[in-house]
Amino acid sequence: MLRSAVTAVSAMALTIAPVAAQAAAQPAPRAAAVTDESQELVGTTAWILAAIGAALVIWGIIELTEDDEPNSP
Repeated sequence: MLRSAVTAVSAMALTIAPVAAQAAAQPAPRAAAVTDESQELVGTTAWILAAIGAALVIWGIIELTEDDEPNSP
C-alpha cells in the first residue's frame, strides 16, 4: 500500500514540476557589464592547443623511435 502511494506521489510530482516551473515568474534580464580588458584572453586558447599538439608530436616521435625489443638473448 505504501509503495503504490509513493509511486503515485512521485508520478504526480514528475508531471506537475515542468508546469510549475513554466508558470513561475521570469526575472528581468541582466544587463551586460562593460569591461576594459575583455580581449585579454583572446590568443590564450591557441597557445594552449599549440603546446598540447607539440607535446603529442614529441611523444609520438619518442614512441616510434623507442626500441621495444629486449636486449637479452
